[in-house]
Amino acid sequence: MIDRYRDLEEIFQRDELLVSKDRYGGYQLIRGTLAAYATAGSFCVLCDARRPDLMEKWYAVMRAVRCADLRCRLKLLTWQELASVLPAELQAFLEVKYGINP
Repeated sequence: MIDRYRDLEEIFQRDELLVSKDRYGGYQLIRGTLAAYATAGSFCVLCDARRPDLMEKWYAVMRAVRCADLRCRLKLLTWQELASVLPAELQAFLEVKYGINP
């Protein structure tokens, strides 16, 4: 299905994308990147630092982006990084609810 997306060939070096059994790894990450390109915007992935598999998948998608300008608009932020600048009450909530510590 992803092969039908507009600008796929222009944005990505397809042989660099993760593919397994004719399925792209990081499908939503690829879609988000294409949306950032189409809107001339940015795309930030917010994830848990305890998910190194997701972070590695995101970096693999980023590496496949041809345009350096777009690549600079792609970001990764972990909940743990974000938690470090949140008010203490919200930090406590994240720790109790999700086990997220700054």
